[in-house]
Amino acid sequence: MAALEAAAAGRVLLLDGAMGTMIQRHELGEADFRGALYADHDHELAGNNDLLSLTRPEIIRDIHAGFLDAGADILTTNTFNANRVSQ
Repeated sequence: MAALEAAAAGRVLLLDGAMGTMIQRHELGEADFRGALYADHDHELAGNNDLLSLTRPEIIRDIHAGFLDAGADILTTNTFNANRVSQ
């Protein structure tokens, strides 16, 4: 936290961009959200972007890398709705 405060004291820090929009650009299907881990899940999972951290982590990694390449200082987590009630 001290490093973040020190950086913010000296300049404006940039937050990453629109994670949901970047995920949508990949035009993923149901199978991408299910992966092997949720292949037999009884509900539709397409659009549950939180699951991509488990089923397609390379996509999330690439999006975050793109934000860093664009100059972001702070990355948010891929947790839109990651809680027991929503999942």
